[in-house]
Amino acid sequence: MSTLAVYPGSFDPLTNGHVDIISRGARLFDRIIVAILVNAEKSPLFTMDERVEITRSVFKTHSNVEVDTFDGLLVDYVERRDAQVIVRGLRAVSDFEFEFQMALMNRRLRPQIETVFMMPAEQYTYISSRLIKEVFALGGQVRGLVPEIVESRLRDKQRGKAHVG
Repeated sequence: MSTLAVYPGSFDPLTNGHVDIISRGARLFDRIIVAILVNAEKSPLFTMDERVEITRSVFKTHSNVEVDTFDGLLVDYVERRDAQVIVRGLRAVSDFEFEFQMALMNRRLRPQIETVFMMPAEQYTYISSRLIKEVFALGGQVRGLVPEIVESRLRDKQRGKAHVG
């Protein structure tokens, strides 16, 4: 039996921490679905289509990585896809309490689905999508923290804003 894992998130934007977890998850599991949450935020920086396109571009050479979107309960999506595992990233102790509560609730709702926690590589433990957006918006460098396509798209958005008004 092959093992299918789902790695859910908003991925707005996709960071190198996400890429690290997805790449390592692709080695651990037969297949992994990067499941991008619809309406994860009221005003995301990147549209759903942009996030899907960026993620597919980054993983185009990984035949066992699929990119999809979902809304509603994660466990419902995981069950619909016949997956057995939810992958969640833990950067710091501060992530643990929330992720632990979610894992326990997901287990209560669907006991047959396991949650696996993965830590990103050490150099990415402090990175979050929110922090990337803030640093970039304030003129900081994000090179090496996000895939090149994300950095390029961030610059495109910044130039687009400069032309407005």
